[in-house]
Amino acid sequence: MATEYTIEMQKLFLEMMLQDSQSYVRIQNIFNPGNFDRSLQKAATFIQEHTDKHGTLPTSEQVKAISKQTFNHVPDLKENHYDWFLAEFEGFTRRQELERAILESADLLEKGDYDPVEKIIKDAVQISLTKDMGIDYFDAPKERLMYLKSQNGQVSTGWPMLDKPLYGGFNKGELQIFAGASGSGKSLFMQNLSVNWIQQGLNGCYITLELSEGLCAMRLDSMIANIETKRIFKNLDDVEMKIKLMGKKAGNLRIKYMNAQSTVNDIRAYLKELEIQTNSKIDFLCVDYLDLLMPVSAKVSPNDLFVKDKYVSEELRNLAKELDVVFVTASQLNRSAVEEVEFDHSHIAGGLSKINTADNVFGIFTSRAMRERGRYQIQLMKTRSSAGVGHKVDLEFNLHTLRIADLDEEESSQGAHREVTAHATVPSATVDALSSIKTTGKIKEDEPKETAKVVSEVQSTKLKNLLNQIKSS
Repeated sequence: MATEYTIEMQKLFLEMMLQDSQSYVRIQNIFNPGNFDRSLQKAATFIQEHTDKHGTLPTSEQVKAISKQTFNHVPDLKENHYDWFLAEFEGFTRRQELERAILESADLLEKGDYDPVEKIIKDAVQISLTKDMGIDYFDAPKERLMYLKSQNGQVSTGWPMLDKPLYGGFNKGELQIFAGASGSGKSLFMQNLSVNWIQQGLNGCYITLELSEGLCAMRLDSMIANIETKRIFKNLDDVEMKIKLMGKKAGNLRIKYMNAQSTVNDIRAYLKELEIQTNSKIDFLCVDYLDLLMPVSAKVSPNDLFVKDKYVSEELRNLAKELDVVFVTASQLNRSAVEEVEFDHSHIAGGLSKINTADNVFGIFTSRAMRERGRYQIQLMKTRSSAGVGHKVDLEFNLHTLRIADLDEEESSQGAHREVTAHATVPSATVDALSSIKTTGKIKEDEPKETAKVVSEVQSTKLKNLLNQIKSS
């Protein structure tokens, strides 16, 4: 039977608070004078304001002088009485806040402003007193660490070279952002991650706000069947057989197109319907991409990128927590990043708002020369759960099948000793060596043999031109 929170009961709440300051301290995070009957609101407001200003509860006489209400002393109060008080006051507050939220939502619905309604109702329903006292640090360290390991649900990216600086991969409930310029391969990375994860047996969903469902699926066909995109229609039977064989041992994947300027609520509603119809939950979610979403919790101009992306990134991270999934999205780099080879937070379109919210941020770097050689470089711009910031990971890219994979150990170690950039500078030692070649026809004797290796390895326009000049002379 539901409790009826009469004026007498509300007055008793205030009397018990005035009698025991600890009881007010324990409920002050949900204490709202507006929840009380109008005849008691002046007293409740004075109690709150006096405590905030002076750090102590007012006396019953002070409250009476201000509110003209008499508050009696309640005799024989014990600890169990205050247990009742805490439970009932929590129920009273939740009921009053929910009632107010429903009335406010009705006004919004009349105006056609639907998006904030869910948040208003959810906030009211979730009102509660603090009961979780956190972790006792020195109590059972081993059990605490094992619980953390099992709860985080760390999932490998499928690229061991990227897993290494991330201490094993991505955690569930976190926000990962791949940032790159237009055409840099943001969608390709998320599609490759999707293939990696379904091959691990995970179920997932790929939300595209840009490419069509068919084009996304066709890219995955090429990756899974290991066939060039342009040859897929010439080998339909072979492609179908390989995909069906993969489907027997892989997880499930849904590809869903949504209009640009959709909201997190649209994604949430779709995923709930998908769960109901398929009777299964997803393990990972890719959204292509963050910049094309609009916030739910506030009306923001699409031109105000900083504020818009702040709300969207926070809502996406909350969604990842709520669903307990591995979550990946992407974001644009701004114009200033076009000529850069080292990315930092200033290169993110829209500013720091989404970076501050994200758990991991990866910059995608490539150049025409790198693409021709089948290379991508991932720069770790932010990592919240590891010490990987500043690491650069070179990955192999198959231009025909669109598959991204780890480099073998030998190529990876060689890549660590050279910078492959679109605007590489020639080291001074190399310039000296080239001057010696031009005048004497051979490398200076006091130069280390490794200089010849540098000359042959460094790929840059300046160096090629210089070598051509030497050859012609």
